[in-house]
Amino acid sequence: MSRVLRFDLADVRFPTSLRLDGSDAMNPSPDYSAAYLVVRTDEPGSASDEPLAGHAYVFTIGRGNEVQLAAIRALEPFLAGRDVDEILADLGGLYRALVSDSPLRWLGPDCGVVHMAIGAVVNACWDLAARRAGKPLWLLLADLSPEQVVDLVDFRYLTDALTRDEALGLLEQRAAGKAGRAEALRRDGYPAYSTAPGWLGYSDDILATLCAQAVQDGFTQVKLKVGSRLADDKRRFALARATVGETVGIAIDANQVWDVPTAIAWVRELAALRPVWIEEPTSPFDILGTAAIRKGIRPVPVATGEHTPNRIIFKQLLQAGAIDVMQIDACRVAGVNENLANLLLAAKFGVPVCPHAGGVGLCELVQHLAMFDYVALAGTMDGRMIEWIDHLHEHFTDPAVVTAGRYQAPAAPGASTQVRPESLAEFSFPTGPAWRDAPATPGNGARLR
Repeated sequence: MSRVLRFDLADVRFPTSLRLDGSDAMNPSPDYSAAYLVVRTDEPGSASDEPLAGHAYVFTIGRGNEVQLAAIRALEPFLAGRDVDEILADLGGLYRALVSDSPLRWLGPDCGVVHMAIGAVVNACWDLAARRAGKPLWLLLADLSPEQVVDLVDFRYLTDALTRDEALGLLEQRAAGKAGRAEALRRDGYPAYSTAPGWLGYSDDILATLCAQAVQDGFTQVKLKVGSRLADDKRRFALARATVGETVGIAIDANQVWDVPTAIAWVRELAALRPVWIEEPTSPFDILGTAAIRKGIRPVPVATGEHTPNRIIFKQLLQAGAIDVMQIDACRVAGVNENLANLLLAAKFGVPVCPHAGGVGLCELVQHLAMFDYVALAGTMDGRMIEWIDHLHEHFTDPAVVTAGRYQAPAAPGASTQVRPESLAEFSFPTGPAWRDAPATPGNGARLR
């Protein structure tokens, strides 16, 4: 019998603020970071001499990463010493036990640092399960029966919008074609759009150069950050449009900086440039405000979700008719299980899912969820794409790959979440070489020594 031994944690931070990679109206100078978790076991690994382990993380943007790590550490007693077979045989039960624990719920409930810590633990266990099965996570999930999938989902608080029987029916409708869609995915990949040109801190010259590069690389959509100054947004949007032409879509993203009247007025000013959508126009918790924005800016679509903390808020956004596009995030909610609920809700309401991936490791993990959605639930890629940022992938042992504007289906076992040991050593905060003698960065405060 193999057991979980311990959690190994690492505070991993990348000084992206030095070049303003990731900059937007709400977060002008982030240092992309990961509260990194390895669930260690004593089970021999199948592909190496190393024992089997599960890898996951929570994405942050610098200061506060240590708080996220402390929350993950607080969950170690739930798994340490337990039988690996027992855990992996009931990942739905593990998820429900973690999100239902009374002291933990008191700190949330269903949101915030502890909820994201639960997501890291759940995602690490899914990586462990996929590695053990010798399958990439998307295929492990797609190979489950409809009954097995719905058993993973907590329908508490959802049944006024989606029942277990309805979810089962949605999955059963697509079951017959799964093998063909999996083969198509391996052959053709999954559509991507590029956020690389659009960071708010980039100059006009960099924006134009990267827009042109995105088109050359086969992307059919790019995204620009907006929301700081309207005149700047108009100029940058017009420049991007002139660069990419009329057939490439341009999405815009305000990163929550507006209140409702400002959002409506601002997007109306930009509507003539034909944005594909406006992303996060206001607070992710303002369901009625988001619905009012959607009504006030038609026909410009509204997309949101990267900061939506749980399936309950997603349910209400859908019930209120507040969004045209759902943007799940792999690390914001309580892991794979809760995102299965989100995907099922989107399918029930007929809303496409275009996952958020603007952060370190998010492309790697969320691609598996989108690919499962295509193979087992949505059955189509029409109107769907995954965000792509083109930095920091080199730090992963199985990095996401985009070719000709399409994600290539991962083939390696696991969730693509393992960080390279060399990167852990280099970018561990505050003692790694990248930080030990580094200048101060806006995301991490004063010089460290």
